Amino acid sequence: MTHSTDSDPRAYPKTPLVAVSASVFREDKVLLARRSRAPLDGIWSLPGGLVEPGEALSAAAAREVFEETGVRAEILGVADVVEVIQHDAAGAVARHYVIVSFAARWLSGNGETSPEAAEIAWRHPDDLSGLTLTDGTPAVVAKAADLLARG
Repeated sequence: MTHSTDSDPRAYPKTPLVAVSASVFREDKVLLARRSRAPLDGIWSLPGGLVEPGEALSAAAAREVFEETGVRAEILGVADVVEVIQHDAAGAVARHYVIVSFAARWLSGNGETSPEAAEIAWRHPDDLSGLTLTDGTPAVVAKAADLLARG
């Protein structure tokens, strides 16, 4: 069975796609972005995206945070690895991402919207209520906060 990927080249991948995200902390608040593109349009998440060929994971995380939000961050360490596998109605793998999520410390920038981020928020990790978040975001943020507290 062939699937059309004309509208989204990430749909129906031949292999899992490697992505990164980062929990960037400024004082006691974490940076969140509300997505402005499908498939997560309108959903809040950590800034992140795909790793480019030849790019180190931590460099990709810093780049993605800056590209999406204008925030510069120091990437400190891996907080978690999240796997997202979505199947279509026929059972085929429609999406498969392996996301390496980092803990990071804010360096500069207040956060600005971009073509990928319709809205930016700095929220305390214990106050994420009222936001429609990607699955697992609160747990990843908690692990990143723990990593920063130990470091």
